[in-house]
Amino acid sequence: MIKFPPLYLKFLENIEGEERVDVFNEAGAGAYLYGRAALAERNKTYEVALYEPNFYMIGQDGDLGFFIKLNSDGAIYFNDLGALGSAPMRIAERDIFALIEKIKEGGEIFL
Repeated sequence: MIKFPPLYLKFLENIEGEERVDVFNEAGAGAYLYGRAALAERNKTYEVALYEPNFYMIGQDGDLGFFIKLNSDGAIYFNDLGALGSAPMRIAERDIFALIEKIKEGGEIFL
């Protein structure tokens, strides 16, 4: 069983019953963040446990996946879904709520 960080659990509680939430800014940049119902299926589809066993995918925007590091502090990471296991994860933000805020503020999100 996966133990999620407290802030991510709060996010999941806030969107209870939703398969995903769409978080985009006026420029069209953003992400689809998964609810509980979609998490296991998305991780299975992209074989995250095989290629990135220390991470769990929580959302995506096209070919870009968003992840939480297992047994960690709740920071959100991102990586190209085609590069899982071969390119290092990059940090997107310190927690899920900071990521949402960063997206809504606009501008360059992930450099």
